[in-house]
Amino acid sequence: MNAPDKPPEPRLTALSHGGGCGCKIAPGVLAQILKGTTAMPVPPQLLVGIETADDAAVYQLNDEQALIATTDFFMPIVDDPYDFGRIAATNAISDVYAMGGTPIMALALVAMPIAQLSTETIGRILEGGNAVCRAAGIPIAGGHTIDSVEAIYGLVAMGLVHPKRVRRNADAKPGDRLILGKALGVGVMSAALKKNQLGDAGYAAMIASATKLNTPGPDLAALPGVHALTDVTGFGLAGHVLELARGAKAQVVIDWARVPLLPGARDLAAGGFVTGASGRNWAGYQADVQLPDGFAAPDQALLTDPQTSGGLLVTCEPGSVDEVLAIFRRHGFETAADIGEVRAAPAAGLRVR
Repeated sequence: MNAPDKPPEPRLTALSHGGGCGCKIAPGVLAQILKGTTAMPVPPQLLVGIETADDAAVYQLNDEQALIATTDFFMPIVDDPYDFGRIAATNAISDVYAMGGTPIMALALVAMPIAQLSTETIGRILEGGNAVCRAAGIPIAGGHTIDSVEAIYGLVAMGLVHPKRVRRNADAKPGDRLILGKALGVGVMSAALKKNQLGDAGYAAMIASATKLNTPGPDLAALPGVHALTDVTGFGLAGHVLELARGAKAQVVIDWARVPLLPGARDLAAGGFVTGASGRNWAGYQADVQLPDGFAAPDQALLTDPQTSGGLLVTCEPGSVDEVLAIFRRHGFETAADIGEVRAAPAAGLRVR
């Protein structure tokens, strides 16, 4: 008697209610959840904690070294398991670079629906993560696995940085220029992919962006003219710019025409391929954002678009802009651009012009 045929595996994106950094809890809800946690006592060695919603924690070990510790994990943003693993690992390691540090090792976080996915598929997800860690020059030194309803993968990433080279998201200064390292559009492309409306060229552009390690971080942190550093992820460009503005108690002005976009991203947004997280983001911080008259809906969607493994966001003295852009170019970030400025203002916020 022949054994019954095994049912085909579901698409990875069909197993997730939201993909990539679009899974993040909305900024307004997160603020309520974390309310009061900053009152906890902290040791003086903790240079960066949760008080400014920075990318990672930083703990000073001695006069020359501080430990960076961060974790990031999410549900699939793509159906290819190897690409999913690569994107998730790149995204997690980015937070080390965003503090100005160099990664040293990682731990894997693996939660998989064992009854629905084959060991081969799960193995390919881990292979993708391993490949990115090799590219970053770090080992996966351990981790934890569980059986889960949804497929979840990510890393705990650790790194080192000189205490004087830690770059926080709260240290922008009025007069600084704002530099963005990667083009926007990963969220709208993932929305199109989930509906089978993303072509091969669009998919290739999305994967190339989301799997590109933010290696300029340490070189940028070494520049005295660089004041603040973060990366653009689930809260979109607007949300992470607002973190810079609040830390500096200033207004950040973005010149929208100078913001780089992935090829075809605006057309996709105009076609309605927008993630639910984009709307949740806007609802959470729209009171602190000024848009110009006639600002088009597709542009607003891209302004709030959750970026999975997005680019570094840098503020620097005007005289350092050329050097900052040269570092990005040296690391292969050809679309990096000067997109705005930090201004003194009576209230923190974002203005788009």
